[in-house]
Amino acid sequence: FPIAQTPDGYLWLGTEFGLYRFDGVQAVSWQPPGDQPAPAGRIFSLLVSRNGTLWIGSTKGLASWQAGRLTHYQQLEGTIIYALLEDRDGTVWAAAGGSPLAGRLCSFRGTSANCVGGDGRFGAAVTALHQDSRGNLWVGVQDGLWRWEHGPSKFYRLAGELDGIKALADDSDGALLVGWKGTIYRFLDGETQPYPFAHVLDAMRTRTMLRDKDGSIWVGTSNGGIVHIHEGRTDIFRSDDVSAESVYSLFEDFEGDIWASTSHGLIRFRDFAVTTLTTKQGLSTDLVDAVLPSTDGSLWLAATTGLNRSNQGAITIAETGSARRDGKINGAVPGSLFLDDHGRVWVSTPRELGYVEHGRFTGVKDAPAGNILAMTQDCDSNIWAINESIGLVRISPQNDVQQTPWSSLGHRDNASVIAADRMKGGLWIGFFLGGVSYFLNGQLRTSYTTSDGLGTGRVSDFLFDHDGTLWISTEGGLSRLKNRRVATLTSKNGLPCDTVHWVIEDDDHSLWLYTACGLVRIVRSELDAWSAAADKQGDMGHKILVKVFDNPDGVRSLASPGHYHPQVAKTPDGRLWFLPWDGVSVVDPRHLPINKLPPPVHIEQVTADGKTYDPANGLQLPPHIRDLTIDYTALSLVAPEKVHFRYKLEGQDPDWREVVNDRQVQYSNLAPRHYTFHVIACNNSGVWNEVGASLEFAVLPAYYQTMWFRLLCVAAFLGLLWSFYRLRLHQMQRQFAFGLETRVGERLRIARELHDTLLQSFQAVAFQLQAARKLILRKADNAEQVLDDAILATEEAIREGRSAIRDLRPEPAAQRNLSELLDAAGHELATAQELNGQAPTYRVLVEGQQQQLSPMLQDEVYRISREVIRNAFAHAAASRIEVEVRYDPDQLRLRVRDNGKGIDPKVLAGGQAGHFGIPGMRERAQRIGARLDFWSELGAGAEVELTVPASLAYQKPRNGQRFRLFQWAGSTEKDE
Repeated sequence: FPIAQTPDGYLWLGTEFGLYRFDGVQAVSWQPPGDQPAPAGRIFSLLVSRNGTLWIGSTKGLASWQAGRLTHYQQLEGTIIYALLEDRDGTVWAAAGGSPLAGRLCSFRGTSANCVGGDGRFGAAVTALHQDSRGNLWVGVQDGLWRWEHGPSKFYRLAGELDGIKALADDSDGALLVGWKGTIYRFLDGETQPYPFAHVLDAMRTRTMLRDKDGSIWVGTSNGGIVHIHEGRTDIFRSDDVSAESVYSLFEDFEGDIWASTSHGLIRFRDFAVTTLTTKQGLSTDLVDAVLPSTDGSLWLAATTGLNRSNQGAITIAETGSARRDGKINGAVPGSLFLDDHGRVWVSTPRELGYVEHGRFTGVKDAPAGNILAMTQDCDSNIWAINESIGLVRISPQNDVQQTPWSSLGHRDNASVIAADRMKGGLWIGFFLGGVSYFLNGQLRTSYTTSDGLGTGRVSDFLFDHDGTLWISTEGGLSRLKNRRVATLTSKNGLPCDTVHWVIEDDDHSLWLYTACGLVRIVRSELDAWSAAADKQGDMGHKILVKVFDNPDGVRSLASPGHYHPQVAKTPDGRLWFLPWDGVSVVDPRHLPINKLPPPVHIEQVTADGKTYDPANGLQLPPHIRDLTIDYTALSLVAPEKVHFRYKLEGQDPDWREVVNDRQVQYSNLAPRHYTFHVIACNNSGVWNEVGASLEFAVLPAYYQTMWFRLLCVAAFLGLLWSFYRLRLHQMQRQFAFGLETRVGERLRIARELHDTLLQSFQAVAFQLQAARKLILRKADNAEQVLDDAILATEEAIREGRSAIRDLRPEPAAQRNLSELLDAAGHELATAQELNGQAPTYRVLVEGQQQQLSPMLQDEVYRISREVIRNAFAHAAASRIEVEVRYDPDQLRLRVRDNGKGIDPKVLAGGQAGHFGIPGMRERAQRIGARLDFWSELGAGAEVELTVPASLAYQKPRNGQRFRLFQWAGSTEKDE
């Protein structure tokens, strides 16, 4: 299928099922909007012209897509469009055919079209189009080439291609490269000559060619995969490399990636930061245990099949003096390597230890056999080796051997790595279970463990950098030892993970770390900032910025490296070589591929509650949106999986959010308002498109979420408050009126009592005094008796006056409890009656647990009870009066009993004319919500019972406060 790229960054893929749009992550079937018909048939060719128009050639004709409009060209309806090209003048050319003698060449400029052919000159079809560096337009047909000009055109016969000439490209000197006779030929001035690398393409059928921006030639074949030719070197990618033998088209995108459409899908070629040499590049095996640069610029590799040597890109079996020339050391495979001060390459095997010099291996006599993990050389030219099973082995310059067992080093485990301190002398040894030790002159001088700040776990590598700082690779991070102080760089400081396998310094003094989650570069400025922070006591959390290279960057395997050393090396050209278990990887720190193109960012669609909307500014979404999904993308095709996005929804998100390769965001239950969604992105090299894309949209409110509805609710609420205010004002007016009525009624009652008792008594006294005066004047015998009676009447009137005064100024009920008040009132009445004769027996009984009563309610109960008691003393002629106060959980009950003459039923029914005692009591009981009952039998005494519900009578604490409840003629009032 053909490939093209529009200015917005999308790749367009033509297939037998139609046209697809690809953003590097997913391919989406494309259909023109509205009722416009899609191009029919299989998509055979694609072209994006300089004005952004997408030209679509199919097996059914030609169409173009621009500014939302799809145009079909009737001149080519029903023909196959084999190729499309735009020349330097902006003319679009279409190569058509499909039936005998139907080959046509059409040009389109503006709205005008011009077609030639159909007369047999092009045969069945025009199969290829190409404009060379000189401006010539070349037209490929079945049996040759046409050089097409606006004037006379010329035909060159090149017979032999059954499907016609399809592959055309420019050579570096301007000659035309033609895919012909199963290979490539140079075509210049009508003459053909084999291409210098044509032998690589023997037996391959060239289908397409492409010269990229770097001048490389890419060749797609129908039976041999893809061939890459660059600066005299060829690479062939067959089915085991690219999963396809047949290649249909080649395309270079804006970022320099090469895309190939094959019988098995789409393939992308791009520059990697890390490349890996395997058996395809000449290694004897992909399993390599150690890598070592030598003084002559070559690279020594300890492979599991023998020593290999790489020199100027050529990999050979290293010379060791063995008759078999297989790279093995006396039949044994090599392990650790080391280059001494004399340029000798030390090699360890399970059988012996020695060195290679001048292409011959020399073993050290008496050197113990075993597994040598690492070697180094001290300032005295002694070679030190770690023998896993024995201990430390020292080989003097005279090849004298000395062994030191592990038990003598103060560790229960064996060492894993060793390094010589060339500045201070001595040896640094790292151990398998953790910890490092420094030995000088055979004596242990100091040790560092995790308690000193060293990283946890196995110590796997040492590095002395340019200023003498010792860097220690551990499973718990990268530790720095300087001035006897240890600080460890971990994931808390910015590393992608803690496990560090090895560390090396490049020519720019940056550190490269091979970790469990990728190859990491830390520039020197970041290291210096972290080191300065680490040197301050307690400041170990400084964050650094790192660059991580992983699988998309060419890092092959992240498994733990082997136990042999060295695992990494730097060659004189500054390149770093390391071992990923499946070959030898190399990275050039000064020539890292950088993608300088900011990725175009697009918002693709909006989905609200399952319904899809086009992302147009001003989009209005319906009310009650529960789930909103926004799909966006960034067109960085180099490494789309490493694209970083930042997005923010104004009106919802307080700050930017950052994600990696997550191209969808969801929001729930957005409030109705206007929103603006912003998204920006950066490519794999960290280049940001700060403009990005934005979308303005609104979630419409439901009727109850609109402003007018809210204003209406506010108005209704204010109206309700006004109604409550008016109701409360009315209640207060009623309460005031009732209180005033109560006071007026009370005054009327007192006035009636004064009229019924005190005034009448004084009037009677006045009559008696007048009668006594007349009798005294007549000197009657009974005058003295009448005067005595007047005096007694006066004393009675005084007692009644005092009683009236007590009614006007009652003792505050809150100062004494109810039983005490009733007891005092009864005894006062009994004392007054004793002056006129014998008083009845009076007592107050209390039952139940006494409760505190509401003060005003207690006062009302007291007034009613006192009135009952007074009537009993005054009218019952009783010898015994009892008052019973009973505090029940659900009510307050008060009873007054006497054994007097009883109450006249007429008085109970309507009261006595001119007397208001019983009606007044009933009025008071009604005001406080109580029930007042009378029982009486003439000659057998009377009983009055007052019952008040507990909810009205008892004062109860609530939430630490006390409340008193009053019942006033059916209304309720709280007093705190």
